[in-house]
Amino acid sequence: MKKKINVITLGCSKNVVDSEKVMAQLAAGGWEVVHDSDSTDARVVVVNTCGFIGDAKQESIDTILRCVVAKEAGLIDRLYVIGCLSERYSDELRGEIPEVDEYFGARDFTGVVRSLGCTWRDELAGERRLTTPPHYAYLKISEGCDRRCGFCAIPLIRGPHVSVPLERLVEEARSLAAKGVRELMVIAQDTTYYGLDLYGKRRLAELLERLCAIDGIEWIRLHYAYPAGFPRDVIDVMAREPKICNYLDIPFQHISDSQLRSMKRGVDRQGTMDLIASLRESIPDITLRTTLLTGYPGETDEDFARLEEFVRTVRFGRLGVFAYSEEEGTFSAEELTDDVPESVKQQRVERIMELQQEISLENNRLRVGRTEEVIVDGRQDGFYVCRGRGDSPEVDQEILVPAGGAAENKEVLPGSFRNVEVTSAAEYELYGRFV
Repeated sequence: MKKKINVITLGCSKNVVDSEKVMAQLAAGGWEVVHDSDSTDARVVVVNTCGFIGDAKQESIDTILRCVVAKEAGLIDRLYVIGCLSERYSDELRGEIPEVDEYFGARDFTGVVRSLGCTWRDELAGERRLTTPPHYAYLKISEGCDRRCGFCAIPLIRGPHVSVPLERLVEEARSLAAKGVRELMVIAQDTTYYGLDLYGKRRLAELLERLCAIDGIEWIRLHYAYPAGFPRDVIDVMAREPKICNYLDIPFQHISDSQLRSMKRGVDRQGTMDLIASLRESIPDITLRTTLLTGYPGETDEDFARLEEFVRTVRFGRLGVFAYSEEEGTFSAEELTDDVPESVKQQRVERIMELQQEISLENNRLRVGRTEEVIVDGRQDGFYVCRGRGDSPEVDQEILVPAGGAAENKEVLPGSFRNVEVTSAAEYELYGRFV
Protein backbone atom coordinates (compact mmCIF):
# COMPACT_ATOMS: atom_id res chain seq x y z
CA MET A 1 0.00 0.00 0.00
CA LYS A 2 1.44 3.37 -1.07
CA LYS A 3 2.22 6.09 1.43
CA LYS A 4 -0.24 8.96 1.06
CA ILE A 5 0.50 12.67 1.22
CA ASN A 6 -1.84 15.68 1.11
CA VAL A 7 -0.46 18.82 -0.61
CA ILE A 8 -2.37 22.03 0.24
CA THR A 9 -1.83 25.02 -2.06
CA LEU A 10 -2.48 28.64 -1.07
CA GLY A 11 -1.97 31.84 -3.03
CA CYS A 12 -1.61 32.51 -6.73
CA SER A 13 -1.49 30.35 -9.84
CA LYS A 14 2.31 30.41 -9.74
CA ASN A 15 2.09 28.51 -6.46
CA VAL A 16 -0.27 26.05 -8.15
CA VAL A 17 2.42 25.19 -10.69
CA ASP A 18 5.03 24.79 -7.94
CA SER A 19 2.78 22.37 -6.06
CA GLU A 20 2.07 20.39 -9.23
CA LYS A 21 5.79 19.94 -9.88
CA VAL A 22 6.49 18.87 -6.29
CA MET A 23 3.59 16.42 -6.51
CA ALA A 24 5.01 14.89 -9.70
CA GLN A 25 8.37 14.35 -8.01
CA LEU A 26 6.73 12.76 -4.94
CA ALA A 27 4.56 10.50 -7.10
CA ALA A 28 7.68 9.35 -8.97
CA GLY A 29 9.19 8.59 -5.57
CA GLY A 30 6.37 6.25 -4.64
CA TRP A 31 3.92 8.50 -2.81
CA GLU A 32 0.18 8.52 -3.41
CA VAL A 33 -0.52 12.24 -3.68
CA VAL A 34 -3.82 14.02 -3.01
CA HIS A 35 -4.41 17.77 -3.29
CA ASP A 36 -6.25 20.17 -0.98
CA SER A 37 -8.18 17.29 0.54
CA ASP A 38 -10.25 17.81 3.69
CA SER A 39 -11.34 14.19 3.80
CA THR A 40 -8.20 12.12 3.48
CA ASP A 41 -6.39 9.58 5.59
CA ALA A 42 -3.03 11.00 4.49
CA ARG A 43 -0.66 11.00 7.45
CA VAL A 44 1.71 13.54 5.89
CA VAL A 45 0.77 17.10 4.89
CA VAL A 46 2.68 19.71 2.88
CA VAL A 47 1.36 23.29 2.96
CA ASN A 48 2.52 25.53 0.10
CA THR A 49 2.13 29.05 1.50
CA CYS A 50 1.64 32.59 0.20
CA GLY A 51 3.47 35.55 1.73
CA PHE A 52 2.49 38.39 -0.57
CA ILE A 53 0.09 40.60 1.42
CA GLY A 54 -1.37 40.64 4.91
CA ASP A 55 -4.55 38.70 4.23
CA ALA A 56 -2.69 36.00 2.30
CA LYS A 57 -0.10 35.64 5.04
CA GLN A 58 -2.83 35.29 7.64
CA GLU A 59 -4.57 32.60 5.59
CA SER A 60 -1.30 30.69 5.39
CA ILE A 61 -0.71 30.93 9.14
CA ASP A 62 -4.28 29.88 9.90
CA THR A 63 -3.91 26.84 7.63
CA ILE A 64 -0.64 25.83 9.28
CA LEU A 65 -2.23 26.14 12.73
CA ARG A 66 -5.20 23.99 11.69
CA CYS A 67 -2.75 21.32 10.58
CA VAL A 68 -0.89 21.62 13.88
CA VAL A 69 -4.15 20.97 15.73
CA ALA A 70 -4.71 17.89 13.54
CA LYS A 71 -1.19 16.71 14.30
CA GLU A 72 -1.66 17.15 18.03
CA ALA A 73 -4.92 15.18 17.75
CA GLY A 74 -3.03 12.32 16.12
CA LEU A 75 -4.71 12.73 12.72
CA ILE A 76 -1.43 13.38 10.88
CA ASP A 77 2.13 12.36 11.65
CA ARG A 78 4.29 14.85 9.79
CA LEU A 79 3.77 18.44 8.66
CA TYR A 80 5.95 20.38 6.21
CA VAL A 81 5.64 24.01 5.16
CA ILE A 82 7.02 25.33 1.86
CA GLY A 83 6.60 28.40 -0.33
CA CYS A 84 6.68 32.17 -0.01
CA LEU A 85 5.78 32.58 3.67
CA SER A 86 8.48 30.20 4.84
CA GLU A 87 10.99 31.69 2.39
CA ARG A 88 10.50 35.07 4.01
CA TYR A 89 9.81 34.22 7.65
CA SER A 90 11.39 30.80 8.27
CA ASP A 91 13.22 31.84 11.46
CA GLU A 92 10.13 33.47 12.96
CA LEU A 93 7.94 30.52 12.00
CA ARG A 94 10.32 28.00 13.54
CA GLY A 95 10.19 29.95 16.77
CA GLU A 96 6.43 30.53 16.81
CA ILE A 97 5.20 27.21 15.36
CA PRO A 98 7.81 24.57 16.26
CA GLU A 99 5.28 21.76 15.74
CA VAL A 100 6.02 21.87 12.00
CA ASP A 101 8.59 19.20 11.17
CA GLU A 102 10.50 21.29 8.62
CA TYR A 103 10.23 24.59 6.75
CA PHE A 104 11.44 25.09 3.18
CA GLY A 105 11.40 28.22 1.05
CA ALA A 106 10.10 29.07 -2.41
CA ARG A 107 13.35 29.09 -4.35
CA ASP A 108 14.29 25.42 -4.07
CA PHE A 109 11.75 22.63 -3.67
CA THR A 110 14.31 19.84 -3.71
CA GLY A 111 14.61 20.01 0.09
CA VAL A 112 11.08 18.92 0.88
CA VAL A 113 11.27 16.14 -1.72
CA ARG A 114 14.47 14.80 -0.15
CA SER A 115 13.01 15.05 3.35
CA LEU A 116 10.19 12.80 2.20
CA GLY A 117 12.65 10.14 1.13
CA CYS A 118 12.66 10.88 -2.59
CA THR A 119 15.32 11.91 -5.06
CA TRP A 120 14.67 15.06 -7.09
CA ARG A 121 14.83 13.97 -10.72
CA ASP A 122 15.95 16.69 -13.12
CA GLU A 123 14.51 14.74 -16.05
CA LEU A 124 11.06 15.29 -14.48
CA ALA A 125 11.48 19.08 -14.20
CA GLY A 126 8.67 19.67 -16.70
CA GLU A 127 6.36 17.01 -15.29
CA ARG A 128 3.30 17.98 -13.24
CA ARG A 129 0.40 16.40 -11.42
CA LEU A 130 -2.37 18.74 -12.56
CA THR A 131 -4.63 20.09 -9.84
CA THR A 132 -6.76 22.12 -12.27
CA PRO A 133 -9.55 20.57 -14.32
CA PRO A 134 -7.84 18.48 -17.02
CA HIS A 135 -8.74 20.82 -19.89
CA TYR A 136 -6.76 23.85 -18.70
CA ALA A 137 -3.40 24.48 -17.08
CA TYR A 138 -0.99 27.25 -16.14
CA LEU A 139 2.39 27.53 -17.87
CA LYS A 140 4.92 29.37 -15.68
CA ILE A 141 7.57 30.81 -17.99
CA SER A 142 9.90 32.42 -15.48
CA GLU A 143 10.64 32.78 -11.79
CA GLY A 144 11.36 35.87 -9.72
CA CYS A 145 11.38 39.52 -10.79
CA ASP A 146 13.92 42.24 -11.57
CA ARG A 147 11.42 45.06 -11.06
CA ARG A 148 11.62 47.04 -7.85
CA CYS A 149 8.11 48.37 -7.38
CA GLY A 150 7.90 50.35 -4.16
CA PHE A 151 5.21 48.21 -2.54
CA CYS A 152 6.15 44.70 -3.70
CA ALA A 153 8.05 42.07 -1.73
CA ILE A 154 8.13 39.44 -4.49
CA PRO A 155 11.76 40.16 -5.54
CA LEU A 156 12.76 39.75 -1.88
CA ILE A 157 10.94 36.41 -1.70
CA ARG A 158 11.46 34.89 -5.13
CA GLY A 159 14.74 36.50 -6.15
CA PRO A 160 15.74 37.91 -9.54
CA HIS A 161 14.08 37.10 -12.84
CA VAL A 162 15.04 33.68 -14.25
CA SER A 163 13.47 32.58 -17.55
CA VAL A 164 12.72 28.94 -18.29
CA PRO A 165 14.44 27.94 -21.57
CA LEU A 166 12.08 28.24 -24.52
CA GLU A 167 12.49 24.66 -25.72
CA ARG A 168 11.68 23.32 -22.26
CA LEU A 169 8.49 25.37 -22.13
CA VAL A 170 7.41 24.14 -25.55
CA GLU A 171 8.04 20.55 -24.47
CA GLU A 172 6.09 21.08 -21.24
CA ALA A 173 3.19 22.56 -23.22
CA ARG A 174 3.25 19.59 -25.62
CA SER A 175 3.12 17.24 -22.65
CA LEU A 176 0.14 19.13 -21.24
CA ALA A 177 -1.64 18.99 -24.59
CA ALA A 178 -1.05 15.24 -24.75
CA LYS A 179 -2.82 14.94 -21.39
CA GLY A 180 -5.90 16.74 -22.71
CA VAL A 181 -5.14 20.38 -21.86
CA ARG A 182 -6.88 22.68 -24.33
CA GLU A 183 -6.33 26.07 -22.69
CA LEU A 184 -3.02 27.49 -21.47
CA MET A 185 -2.64 30.43 -19.11
CA VAL A 186 0.86 31.89 -19.57
CA ILE A 187 2.03 33.23 -16.22
CA ALA A 188 5.09 34.71 -14.48
CA GLN A 189 5.73 37.58 -12.14
CA ASP A 190 6.33 39.64 -15.29
CA THR A 191 5.63 37.78 -18.53
CA THR A 192 6.86 40.65 -20.74
CA TYR A 193 10.42 40.29 -19.36
CA TYR A 194 10.67 36.73 -20.63
CA GLY A 195 13.97 35.84 -22.31
CA LEU A 196 16.08 38.88 -21.41
CA ASP A 197 18.29 36.97 -18.99
CA LEU A 198 18.80 33.93 -21.24
CA TYR A 199 18.86 35.44 -24.72
CA GLY A 200 19.65 39.12 -24.23
CA LYS A 201 16.27 40.15 -25.63
CA ARG A 202 12.58 39.67 -24.89
CA ARG A 203 11.24 36.55 -26.58
CA LEU A 204 7.66 36.38 -25.31
CA ALA A 205 6.24 36.93 -28.80
CA GLU A 206 8.30 34.05 -30.19
CA LEU A 207 7.26 31.81 -27.31
CA LEU A 208 3.59 32.58 -27.95
CA GLU A 209 4.01 31.72 -31.64
CA ARG A 210 5.65 28.40 -30.74
CA LEU A 211 2.83 27.58 -28.33
CA CYS A 212 0.24 28.36 -31.00
CA ALA A 213 1.81 25.70 -33.22
CA ILE A 214 1.13 22.90 -30.72
CA ASP A 215 -1.67 20.56 -31.76
CA GLY A 216 -4.40 20.28 -29.15
CA ILE A 217 -3.87 23.70 -27.58
CA GLU A 218 -6.82 25.83 -28.68
CA TRP A 219 -6.77 28.85 -26.37
CA ILE A 220 -3.79 30.75 -24.93
CA ARG A 221 -4.14 33.72 -22.63
CA LEU A 222 -1.55 36.05 -21.15
CA HIS A 223 -1.39 37.02 -17.47
CA TYR A 224 0.72 39.36 -15.35
CA ALA A 225 2.07 41.61 -18.08
CA TYR A 226 4.02 44.67 -16.93
CA PRO A 227 3.00 47.95 -18.61
CA ALA A 228 6.42 49.66 -18.72
CA GLY A 229 8.19 48.85 -21.98
CA PHE A 230 5.42 46.53 -23.17
CA PRO A 231 6.81 44.74 -26.26
CA ARG A 232 5.18 45.82 -29.52
CA ASP A 233 5.78 42.41 -31.10
CA VAL A 234 3.58 40.83 -28.42
CA ILE A 235 0.69 43.06 -29.48
CA ASP A 236 1.30 42.06 -33.10
CA VAL A 237 1.30 38.33 -32.40
CA MET A 238 -1.82 38.61 -30.24
CA ALA A 239 -3.58 40.42 -33.09
CA ARG A 240 -2.74 37.82 -35.76
CA GLU A 241 -2.79 34.48 -33.92
CA PRO A 242 -6.36 33.16 -33.54
CA LYS A 243 -5.41 30.80 -30.71
CA ILE A 244 -4.37 33.69 -28.48
CA CYS A 245 -7.43 34.95 -26.64
CA ASN A 246 -8.09 38.67 -26.95
CA TYR A 247 -7.43 39.00 -23.24
CA LEU A 248 -4.63 40.63 -21.26
CA ASP A 249 -4.05 40.71 -17.52
CA ILE A 250 -1.97 43.87 -17.03
CA PRO A 251 -1.81 45.38 -13.51
CA PHE A 252 -1.62 49.17 -13.84
CA GLN A 253 -1.83 49.87 -10.05
CA HIS A 254 -2.52 53.61 -10.46
CA ILE A 255 -2.77 56.46 -12.95
CA SER A 256 -1.62 59.51 -10.95
CA ASP A 257 1.91 60.47 -12.05
CA SER A 258 3.00 61.24 -8.48
CA GLN A 259 1.77 57.84 -7.27
CA LEU A 260 3.34 55.98 -10.21
CA ARG A 261 6.69 57.68 -9.54
CA SER A 262 6.53 56.84 -5.85
CA MET A 263 5.56 53.26 -6.67
CA LYS A 264 8.60 53.08 -9.02
CA ARG A 265 6.47 51.69 -11.82
CA GLY A 266 8.62 53.02 -14.66
CA VAL A 267 5.64 54.41 -16.59
CA ASP A 268 3.57 57.58 -16.36
CA ARG A 269 -0.06 58.42 -17.07
CA GLN A 270 0.55 59.28 -20.73
CA GLY A 271 2.51 56.09 -21.32
CA THR A 272 -0.30 54.09 -19.74
CA MET A 273 -2.99 55.68 -21.88
CA ASP A 274 -0.88 55.30 -25.03
CA LEU A 275 -0.42 51.58 -24.34
CA ILE A 276 -4.16 51.06 -23.79
CA ALA A 277 -4.91 52.93 -27.01
CA SER A 278 -2.38 50.82 -28.92
CA LEU A 279 -3.81 47.58 -27.55
CA ARG A 280 -7.37 48.55 -28.44
CA GLU A 281 -6.43 49.83 -31.88
CA SER A 282 -4.63 46.59 -32.77
CA ILE A 283 -7.06 44.23 -30.96
CA PRO A 284 -10.43 46.03 -30.96
CA ASP A 285 -12.32 43.43 -28.90
CA ILE A 286 -9.60 42.88 -26.30
CA THR A 287 -10.67 42.29 -22.69
CA LEU A 288 -8.33 44.12 -20.33
CA ARG A 289 -8.01 42.89 -16.78
CA THR A 290 -6.15 45.07 -14.28
CA THR A 291 -5.28 45.39 -10.61
CA LEU A 292 -5.23 48.70 -8.75
CA LEU A 293 -3.75 49.78 -5.43
CA THR A 294 -5.36 52.44 -3.23
CA GLY A 295 -4.10 54.09 -0.06
CA TYR A 296 -0.43 53.99 -1.06
CA PRO A 297 1.63 56.49 0.96
CA GLY A 298 0.96 60.03 -0.15
CA GLU A 299 -2.22 59.25 -2.11
CA THR A 300 -4.27 62.44 -1.97
CA ASP A 301 -7.94 62.99 -2.68
CA GLU A 302 -6.85 64.42 -6.04
CA ASP A 303 -4.80 61.30 -6.82
CA PHE A 304 -7.77 59.11 -6.01
CA ALA A 305 -10.08 61.25 -8.13
CA ARG A 306 -7.71 60.65 -11.07
CA LEU A 307 -7.87 56.92 -10.38
CA GLU A 308 -11.68 57.01 -10.39
CA GLU A 309 -11.69 58.89 -13.68
CA PHE A 310 -9.21 56.36 -15.12
CA VAL A 311 -11.55 53.48 -14.28
CA ARG A 312 -14.55 55.39 -15.60
CA THR A 313 -12.77 56.28 -18.86
CA VAL A 314 -11.02 53.00 -19.70
CA ARG A 315 -13.94 50.76 -18.68
CA PHE A 316 -11.92 47.65 -17.92
CA GLY A 317 -13.47 44.31 -18.61
CA ARG A 318 -12.15 42.91 -15.32
CA LEU A 319 -10.75 44.76 -12.33
CA GLY A 320 -9.49 44.02 -8.83
CA VAL A 321 -8.40 46.54 -6.22
CA PHE A 322 -6.42 46.22 -3.01
CA ALA A 323 -5.79 48.50 -0.06
CA TYR A 324 -2.10 49.20 0.54
CA SER A 325 -0.41 47.40 3.42
CA GLU A 326 3.22 47.76 4.46
CA GLU A 327 5.54 44.93 3.51
CA GLU A 328 8.78 45.00 5.44
CA GLY A 329 11.91 45.37 3.35
CA THR A 330 10.18 47.20 0.50
CA PHE A 331 10.92 50.79 -0.49
CA SER A 332 7.56 52.09 0.71
CA ALA A 333 7.89 50.44 4.12
CA GLU A 334 11.47 51.62 4.63
CA GLU A 335 11.33 55.10 3.13
CA LEU A 336 7.71 56.29 3.18
CA THR A 337 5.10 56.94 5.85
CA ASP A 338 1.89 54.91 5.74
CA ASP A 339 -0.17 58.09 6.08
CA VAL A 340 -3.55 57.15 4.60
CA PRO A 341 -5.95 56.03 7.37
CA GLU A 342 -7.24 52.46 7.08
CA SER A 343 -10.84 53.68 6.96
CA VAL A 344 -10.00 55.90 3.98
CA LYS A 345 -8.21 53.03 2.22
CA GLN A 346 -11.25 50.81 2.58
CA GLN A 347 -13.63 53.56 1.46
CA ARG A 348 -11.55 54.02 -1.68
CA VAL A 349 -11.50 50.27 -2.36
CA GLU A 350 -15.27 50.14 -2.01
CA ARG A 351 -15.75 53.17 -4.25
CA ILE A 352 -13.65 51.67 -7.05
CA MET A 353 -15.47 48.35 -6.81
CA GLU A 354 -18.87 50.07 -6.85
CA LEU A 355 -17.82 51.92 -9.97
CA GLN A 356 -16.51 48.75 -11.60
CA GLN A 357 -19.73 46.91 -10.73
CA GLU A 358 -21.70 49.49 -12.69
CA ILE A 359 -19.27 49.26 -15.62
CA SER A 360 -19.30 45.46 -15.57
CA LEU A 361 -23.10 45.34 -15.72
CA GLU A 362 -23.16 47.82 -18.60
CA ASN A 363 -20.47 45.85 -20.47
CA ASN A 364 -22.33 42.59 -19.90
CA ARG A 365 -25.65 43.98 -21.11
CA LEU A 366 -23.97 44.85 -24.40
CA ARG A 367 -23.27 41.13 -24.88
CA VAL A 368 -26.92 40.08 -24.62
CA GLY A 369 -28.05 38.68 -27.97
CA ARG A 370 -24.52 37.87 -29.14
CA THR A 371 -23.33 34.35 -29.93
CA GLU A 372 -19.92 33.58 -28.41
CA GLU A 373 -17.56 30.63 -28.39
CA VAL A 374 -17.10 29.22 -24.89
CA ILE A 375 -15.20 26.45 -23.16
CA VAL A 376 -17.25 24.29 -20.79
CA ASP A 377 -15.67 23.98 -17.33
CA GLY A 378 -18.27 21.62 -15.85
CA ARG A 379 -21.77 21.32 -14.44
CA GLN A 380 -22.96 22.77 -11.13
CA ASP A 381 -26.35 23.47 -9.52
CA GLY A 382 -28.32 22.78 -12.67
CA PHE A 383 -26.09 24.83 -14.99
CA TYR A 384 -23.24 24.20 -17.37
CA VAL A 385 -20.46 26.54 -16.23
CA CYS A 386 -18.75 28.07 -19.27
CA ARG A 387 -16.23 30.80 -20.02
CA GLY A 388 -15.69 33.00 -23.05
CA ARG A 389 -12.40 34.14 -24.52
CA GLY A 390 -12.49 37.16 -22.21
CA ASP A 391 -12.66 35.14 -19.00
CA SER A 392 -9.84 33.33 -17.23
CA PRO A 393 -10.69 30.55 -14.75
CA GLU A 394 -11.00 31.25 -11.03
CA VAL A 395 -10.66 35.04 -11.33
CA ASP A 396 -13.23 36.10 -13.95
CA GLN A 397 -16.93 35.76 -14.63
CA GLU A 398 -18.78 32.78 -16.10
CA ILE A 399 -21.54 32.14 -18.61
CA LEU A 400 -24.19 29.83 -17.12
CA VAL A 401 -26.29 27.64 -19.41
CA PRO A 402 -29.26 25.73 -17.97
CA ALA A 403 -28.64 21.98 -18.04
CA GLY A 404 -31.40 19.59 -18.92
CA GLY A 405 -34.52 19.98 -20.99
CA ALA A 406 -33.23 20.49 -24.51
CA ALA A 407 -31.94 17.37 -26.22
CA GLU A 408 -28.77 19.10 -27.36
CA ASN A 409 -27.83 19.72 -23.71
CA LYS A 410 -27.98 16.10 -22.64
CA GLU A 411 -24.26 15.48 -22.94
CA VAL A 412 -21.88 18.45 -22.74
CA LEU A 413 -18.40 17.41 -21.72
CA PRO A 414 -15.98 19.56 -19.66
CA GLY A 415 -13.27 20.92 -21.90
CA SER A 416 -15.50 21.01 -24.99
CA PHE A 417 -15.99 24.16 -27.03
CA ARG A 418 -19.53 25.28 -27.81
CA ASN A 419 -21.35 28.32 -29.12
CA VAL A 420 -23.62 30.13 -26.68
CA GLU A 421 -26.17 32.85 -27.28
CA VAL A 422 -26.12 35.25 -24.33
CA THR A 423 -29.69 35.75 -23.13
CA SER A 424 -29.31 37.86 -19.96
CA ALA A 425 -26.69 39.59 -17.85
CA ALA A 426 -25.85 40.33 -14.23
CA GLU A 427 -22.94 42.32 -12.82
CA TYR A 428 -20.45 39.47 -12.80
CA GLU A 429 -22.06 36.63 -14.72
CA LEU A 430 -23.99 35.95 -17.89
CA TYR A 431 -26.73 33.49 -18.81
CA GLY A 432 -27.23 31.86 -22.17
CA ARG A 433 -28.22 28.88 -24.26
CA PHE A 434 -26.25 26.56 -26.53
CA VAL A 435 -26.77 27.16 -30.25
